[in-house]
Amino acid sequence: MNKIVRINLFCMFSFLFFIEQSVGQSLNIPGIKAGTAKITGRLIMSNDSNKDSNFVDIAVSYPISGERAKYKTRVDESGEFSIDTDVETDISLVGLNTSLNPEKVLYVKLISGGVTHIEIAYNSSFDIENIDVRPAMNKNDMSLGVEAIGKVIEHRPNRLPKPLYDKSPDEFLNHAKFVVSERLAILNHDTLLSKEFKVMLSKDFHLFMYVGHVFDYEGAMMLNYRNTNADKDKKPDFHKIDRSYYRFLKDFNLNDPEYLLCFALPEFQKGILQNEILGIPVIGDSDIPTWLAGVKVVLSDLVGFDKGPYYDILAANAYGRQLNEEVRPLSEKQKKNIENYWGKGEIAKILFRKNQKVIELNKFKSPAVVNDISTVSNDKIIETILSKHKGKVVFIDLWATWCAPCLDAMQQFRSVKNELSNQDIAFVYLTNGSSPRKLWEEKIKGIGDEHYYLTNPQWEYIMNHFELEYIPSYLLYDTKGVLINKFSAFPGNEQVKDMIKGLL
Repeated sequence: MNKIVRINLFCMFSFLFFIEQSVGQSLNIPGIKAGTAKITGRLIMSNDSNKDSNFVDIAVSYPISGERAKYKTRVDESGEFSIDTDVETDISLVGLNTSLNPEKVLYVKLISGGVTHIEIAYNSSFDIENIDVRPAMNKNDMSLGVEAIGKVIEHRPNRLPKPLYDKSPDEFLNHAKFVVSERLAILNHDTLLSKEFKVMLSKDFHLFMYVGHVFDYEGAMMLNYRNTNADKDKKPDFHKIDRSYYRFLKDFNLNDPEYLLCFALPEFQKGILQNEILGIPVIGDSDIPTWLAGVKVVLSDLVGFDKGPYYDILAANAYGRQLNEEVRPLSEKQKKNIENYWGKGEIAKILFRKNQKVIELNKFKSPAVVNDISTVSNDKIIETILSKHKGKVVFIDLWATWCAPCLDAMQQFRSVKNELSNQDIAFVYLTNGSSPRKLWEEKIKGIGDEHYYLTNPQWEYIMNHFELEYIPSYLLYDTKGVLINKFSAFPGNEQVKDMIKGLL
């Protein structure tokens, strides 16, 4: 299995873990609400497993602030646990898994202001024997949803890839539409999931596929060329696209409030806000009505409407882009604009709540420093990096702007970086040309610390030399410049913190 496939599979597993829906005995239309929710529960084991060494993880998606977060808690000796989380809709559903069977992800419904209680019974092989949850949920939706969408994502037709790079953009769009409908037929034929749940999964998968494979036309055509042509090194001429290419947005009916429950919505919105061809301006200090008027000039014909809640959500996501990507608090002017437009409404509450958290994070954030080593030979890259940080522990993170697990790990790790801000440690981030330069420059503002934009040969050398197969991957050096550990996939804050503290 090549590295690209491994990376795609890893991102797919991240998608499966984070996917979020609101489904119970019946499907409720979500409403925007700045609230909190609690999950309590108990793990019941048939063997003598050490209960207080186990963990429960939940993943929450935030459609208004445009981010997602993981929460982790330890299970006590009696098998009980409790997690509090912010929510942005009155009803939502999070992904939950445990250290007893980490690959088995459950959907658990949360109600803003309420408590969800779940008890999970495991057999001696750590397979789930029974689930008891209150408020009640459809058990099949809860336990089989991830497996169902996994089959849809993994499906590959028994036919050779079709060359599209030399065809018109319209032919590619028609092909993409066919592929989505073909895969969703698998989900529609599922007899165990509820009808409402399948509708929600279908919407989420639709968003997921388009933001991953259709938004970036040139990237999709380059991949298609490599998959269908023996000459992998040549870069053929592709058709040029303009804004009219994105008329497929009309098929989504984006004013539908059920999209608030789709995991892929934040990424989909980022795809719109950051798209260079659409050219939507950064919201900055612009007043919201003026900004929205300009946005509608670009989007109204493409999405099929010029009024509705979608535009408010997009404006909120535009602020979220600053808060999440740059970890930069709102300016006084921005806060005034938000108050003038939303008053004391739920979107304003969500943005101000997020802003307060960013203010706390910003106290510890170091400015991003860009280092140019493009002329350094491949075998001297690490040596050059380490020489800049003599006498320090060096933690190197290999990542990309398109890698959801990479970004999720960075978000989780912020709290540990804050704890270690005054210690002798250097945090170093490496990426390559697969991360669009402009987007990379924007994202590193929120990451801070030391950054390197490697050439593709330099990147390939690092991956091969350290036998790394996918990202995120990490290299940890002690104060003498000796490699102490290397690993792929983020193992969690506590484990990485222990590794680093052991060297300080």
